[in-house]
Amino acid sequence: MWNQVFSGDINAPAQDFGGGAAYTTLATTPASREKPYLYIDASGAWNMFVPSPETNSTGPTWANGHTPGTSIPLSRFFIATPSDSVRAIDNALSRGLNLLLTPGVYNVNAPIKVKRADTVVQGLGFATLTATNGNTALTTADVPGIDLSGLIVDAGAVNSPVLMRIGTKNGDDGVPHNRPADPTALSDVFFRVGGPHVGKATVALEVNTNGTILDDLWIWRADHGVAGSVGWTVNTADTGLVVNGDNVTATGLFVEHFQKYNVIWNGNGGKDIFFQNELPYDPPTQAAYQHDGVLGWAAFKVADSVRTFQGYGMGSYIYTNVDPSIHVSHAFEVPNTPGVQMNDLLTINLSGPGTIDHVINDTGGPVSSANPDTASQVVSYP
Repeated sequence: MWNQVFSGDINAPAQDFGGGAAYTTLATTPASREKPYLYIDASGAWNMFVPSPETNSTGPTWANGHTPGTSIPLSRFFIATPSDSVRAIDNALSRGLNLLLTPGVYNVNAPIKVKRADTVVQGLGFATLTATNGNTALTTADVPGIDLSGLIVDAGAVNSPVLMRIGTKNGDDGVPHNRPADPTALSDVFFRVGGPHVGKATVALEVNTNGTILDDLWIWRADHGVAGSVGWTVNTADTGLVVNGDNVTATGLFVEHFQKYNVIWNGNGGKDIFFQNELPYDPPTQAAYQHDGVLGWAAFKVADSVRTFQGYGMGSYIYTNVDPSIHVSHAFEVPNTPGVQMNDLLTINLSGPGTIDHVINDTGGPVSSANPDTASQVVSYP
């Protein structure tokens, strides 16, 4: 009950955060795009329905009629199985097909390359892409409207600089695409570094495409799993999410246990509605977990160059059982500028060791074993 966030929900509780209450309520969701879904039409044919993007929406899209969107016949999909090679998948995508990944683990030694605008890539049963060669598992071109959903992306034993890259830093001839009417969307896309096996990645997800929607992302450096797959020097990973694109919106963002900044947000005009973070449990010493005179690393870093960003309902938790003396100076770091607005922030000590000294920059009281499971709240910043 520490951090309940409602966005564009009918009959949601009223906004009430601070003094112990923890409801964050937004009347509308600024940008969203529901996940595509399979259905059978009246003639018995299989199709994929792709809902249209919504802005400033409230309630379900189907309350007053069918959800707006487009149907794609399943004949326009390459239906992959784990025995299909990356080359076969890429060839199908280059022929203009969409991609449906049936359940299983796909060991990919090179990236699946999604180059065509409005391509749908969907995993069934959380189809899993495992990078086996220090490679990126999936990349997208600088085109609008790509829809990715229902995937797990796993790091392999050889370090991947990036596990998934959306667009390129330079965009199209140095000008990134900005198509708010047809945004790229990631829905129910999860990342693991360690857990089922040893995994290493510098960054899990890099988002360069302007206007991208991130809906229900769990980006995890494992804190538990198969024996031998977890440890400070075993499943190494600096950062879960790096956002370079402008006007990116995240709704339901979970990023946990990374060894440096869990999230780095470099783009302007960004929004995050709900953020949950556990800082890494396993820093071996304070000396191994600090930088530039700052203790630990912030869970969420808005870059100093950013001039506009809005965050709502964001929490970070600490439990450092390897070295109980660990301190983190602040859970959130943002530039002090009027356009960067943070709302309803909190930190928690999870009934154990470890201290977060401040919630955001140097604002907000500490949480430690002296006040476990009790939120330190900051209602608004600045």
